[in-house]
Parts: sequence; structure tokens; C-alpha cells
Amino acid sequence: MNISGITTTQTLSDYAYEKRRDYRREETPDFLQTIEEKGKDTAAEKDYAAEAFDRVGPNAPGSVRKAWMEAAKEVGANGLGVKSNGMLGHISQMMVQRLTNQLQGRANPDDILGSSTASAMAAVRKAIYDLDNPRRQGAKSMEIQRLEMQERQFYQVFLDKLQHL
Repeated sequence: MNISGITTTQTLSDYAYEKRRDYRREETPDFLQTIEEKGKDTAAEKDYAAEAFDRVGPNAPGSVRKAWMEAAKEVGANGLGVKSNGMLGHISQMMVQRLTNQLQGRANPDDILGSSTASAMAAVRKAIYDLDNPRRQGAKSMEIQRLEMQERQFYQVFLDKLQHL
């Protein structure tokens, strides 16, 4: 091929192929880059158990917060039905309590756990009672049943930890 007096043995299609190949080589991440990026993503994940606690216990003492976090870690769930990916799995009993407080016109409807260990224990007992004695009987999917069982397990572990304070 001859362009402006410069001779080459490479054709334009060969040149385009080489450019594409080099471009792909630069864009394809290697194994270590992928692992580093996944590590950064994991470190950036939110702690949804802490966020859930902040929603229902803004005035609760630190010992209640510690018990909540330990129970959430042990069970793998929290009292608001928020899954590990941050999505709402189902409407939990504490969410029902929040709505009930709001509809009744309470000053701070989100403060379910109160400002003492005793008030937190009372709220958890009420949540367990409400789970065991639902106001409305109806068909629930297997997933909702599983999430409610996990929620009850969380409340029981949380209550046990509160009783040992």
C-alpha cells in the first residue's frame, strides 16, 4: 500500500484489526483488578441493621443498640424486615407499630424502642405477640412465612440479649 509516497505492507483492514485488538486488550480487566473492585464494593456496602435500628430506636441507650446489632448479626435479619441487600422483604411488626403510632398521633411515632431497656423489651414482646397472634388470617407465600419466622427469631434473640443486660 502506498500513501503519499510512504510504502507499507500492512493494509487498512489489518491496521483496523490491530487497533481493535489493542483496544480490547486495554479494556479487559485482569483477575486482580476484578478482585480489587469487588473488595471495594463490599467495603462500601451499608450496614442495614444499623439503619434499621436508627429508625426504631433513635433515643435508645447504647446497650440496646449493641444487643440489636448482635442479634442481627447472629440471626442474619433485623426487626424491620430489611434484607441484607437493603430491600424490604416484608412488612415487619415494628413497621406496623410505627404506622399505628403515627395514626394515633403520637409525637415521635418512629421511637418504638423508647429510651430504656425496659421499654425496648416491652416493644419486642409486643412484636412477638403480634407475630404469634395475627389480627388477620390469610394465605401467605412461603417466602413471607420464612421471613416472618426469621423476624420472630431475631426478636427472640434480641429479647434474650436485652434480658441479660
